[in-house]
Amino acid sequence: SFFETVFDMDLFKDKADQNDYGARSKKNLSVGKIGSGSYVPSGLTADQYNKIRADAAKKKQENYQKNVAKAGKFLDYTKFYTDRGTDLKSDWKKSVTLGHNMAKTKYD
Repeated sequence: SFFETVFDMDLFKDKADQNDYGARSKKNLSVGKIGSGSYVPSGLTADQYNKIRADAAKKKQENYQKNVAKAGKFLDYTKFYTDRGTDLKSDWKKSVTLGHNMAKTKYD
């Protein structure tokens, strides 16, 4: 029937990994080319603006690759818990973080 045909479709069968983390490198993504009718900020030439855009794209790609390298690496809670051991002293209370492991955020 019509509904079996529609509901049994696998739209991702040809590119099953297209949404995997790191798949951006397999896609043909690029910064658009500046033509004669393209926007160029006043005070810049097209070449200067192209250089700024290329530098931004390069920075974005490097940041993405850095994050892809970190993907799937997690702290094992059981290992952390056993390494921590049982605390018999209260030295942690004198610490600035009060015994907490601090994580660096994007804006630190």
